[in-house]
Amino acid sequence: MHPAPSIIFFTVFSGLGFGMLAFLGLGKPDVSGFTAFVFFAIAYLLAVGGLISSTFHLGNPQRAIKAFSQWRSSWLSREGCLAVATLVVMGLYAIGVVFFNTRIVPLGLLGAILSVATVFATSMIYTQMKTVPRWHHWTVPLLFMGYALTGGAFLTGQIQLATAGFATIGLMQVIYWVLGDNRFQQSGSTLETATGLGHIGKARMFEAPHSSKNYLMKEMVHVIGRKHARTLRIGGLVLASILPWAILMFLGFSHIMALLALIIHVTGALMTRWLFFAEAEHTVGLYYGQR
Repeated sequence: MHPAPSIIFFTVFSGLGFGMLAFLGLGKPDVSGFTAFVFFAIAYLLAVGGLISSTFHLGNPQRAIKAFSQWRSSWLSREGCLAVATLVVMGLYAIGVVFFNTRIVPLGLLGAILSVATVFATSMIYTQMKTVPRWHHWTVPLLFMGYALTGGAFLTGQIQLATAGFATIGLMQVIYWVLGDNRFQQSGSTLETATGLGHIGKARMFEAPHSSKNYLMKEMVHVIGRKHARTLRIGGLVLASILPWAILMFLGFSHIMALLALIIHVTGALMTRWLFFAEAEHTVGLYYGQR
């Protein structure tokens, strides 16, 4: 799949924002007034900024509002509805915390649940796709929520949870890669199944199905060399998980170390999310002699 920058930015940074909102809804950290305002402002900047960036991938961004009407059948629509509900609920909760030093616990709990549900809905946009076997797996929702909650815990000062989270997402990332690498072959998708001509015998292309680049090739077919993928995997794993964990575990907490760990983690998260899309093999690639 084509690793569009807008979608990579959206999934990484909106995940961080909604992860932050989940912890803020649980009263973590226990702050009020201007300090609380800063935390909520950062969370909203990340969440809303990520959501806005996703519209740049739409053919007609001005029609994005129509996506909300398909919530009965579309995870994309459910994600949009849940995101708006989360922002509204957490906005009301934030008003009480920031301006009145009042924590409406049921409202915060609801906002936390909606925040996690929004990240889950984002992951299901990809998990539901049977045409991309690497994504059609239970590891994808866990990976998305793991990154979001780990980042949210770190940004809200839950250092022990964040330390454990960095180690966990590293393990989850490895499991995702190990289980995903052979899923396309295991799915049984071949040129024969893709064309429906398997009952006749072995199928082969008489000539290329295209004379020039088209939309499907641009969006659904992306090939990355194994050598480059291996290098990016190692780099992403080290930056997203191992180094931030080591910094918090062995160097102790300070604002400078925390900022360094955050920058390193986000860089690694962007790398692993780029790979998430670049390594995804869509069955339509069989028509073009690629996967």
